[in-house]
Amino acid sequence: MRKFFKITGLLVGSLLMVALLAGVAFAQLSPELGGTPTPAQRLAYARSGHYEADEFKNLVPTTVMTGSMVSALWRTLFRSVPNERPAAPLPTHPLDSLSITQKSNDLVRVTWFGHSASLVEIAGKNILLDPMLSVKMGPLAWVTPKRYNPQLAITPEQLPPIDAVLISHDHYDHLDYKTIIKLKDKTQHFYVPLGVGVHLRAWGVDPARVTELNWGDSVRLPGLTIVSTPSRHFSGRGLTNRNSTSWSSWVLKTATKRVFYSGDGGYGPHFQAIGAQYGPFDLALMECGQYDAQWPQIHMVPEQSVQAALDVRARAMLPVHWGAFTEAHHAWNEPVSRAAAAASRLHLPLTTPELGQPVTLGAGPLPQAPWWQ
Repeated sequence: MRKFFKITGLLVGSLLMVALLAGVAFAQLSPELGGTPTPAQRLAYARSGHYEADEFKNLVPTTVMTGSMVSALWRTLFRSVPNERPAAPLPTHPLDSLSITQKSNDLVRVTWFGHSASLVEIAGKNILLDPMLSVKMGPLAWVTPKRYNPQLAITPEQLPPIDAVLISHDHYDHLDYKTIIKLKDKTQHFYVPLGVGVHLRAWGVDPARVTELNWGDSVRLPGLTIVSTPSRHFSGRGLTNRNSTSWSSWVLKTATKRVFYSGDGGYGPHFQAIGAQYGPFDLALMECGQYDAQWPQIHMVPEQSVQAALDVRARAMLPVHWGAFTEAHHAWNEPVSRAAAAASRLHLPLTTPELGQPVTLGAGPLPQAPWWQ
């Protein structure tokens, strides 16, 4: 009987692996995979200061994953943790597009849609951060995580014209093909890390509307400066393009207000450097979620996220990269619970809006209700 179960298990495992490989092969043919840098573009990347042997590098040595890929895949497919997904859709505030169009240039308002997707209204402009606004992720929806909520606070079609889209890196949960297709004709400009433009151009975005920035590069819009700053992560959308594009955090600054977005990435000395050069920040949107013991250098645990917010000299922190998808082995609400405890201990104001609930800077108390409990 033991032999029967062993053979059956091997057979089932083999069939699952074949199905997974077939799906990956299909994904390689999908338009969602994006574009590929040309030899001339790769030569240009070599002048960035962090590109070697056809790969972008981090500022400090970084291991993407410890342990076995097989063990990570096994845990993903066959093991779960308690409270891995919420029992019901998360509370969401429907966002009225008219409220976005009718505002003063002095308003600074941030609306989080779940995971990292956020709208920053600053200097009279609409800036979208990593607008993953689809319910399903990537070309293999039967494998990749599904959004907790079947509907978002606002759809891409309902959004008013967007002045700028900022992308932190090219992973599917941050650079979403389906969303970009819906936004490309209503977005004035896309600002992305080096290399990410190849995906946008492959999807039909006008090349004149795409600017790739190296770390330290900045662009000036009327009343607003956007700066690409380092993060500690990796990139890739397929089996053969690991680290072929760069990754960034972002600084938004006006004459009186500053907002920081960490993008994805592990803890490192770059946060103190960013704080020293560009801080203090009125608000920092900090990655806080999808961490695991097998990838400690490319994602922060919540306590590190809070420390990173202090490092960049943030006056308040909004935890992002949670509240939409389950991509790691922790309870869905563990990131914000741990971040709240750490922020309280270190006396850092933490704002925890519900999905779609605007956070207006300088207009009274920030949303802090523990709704995830």
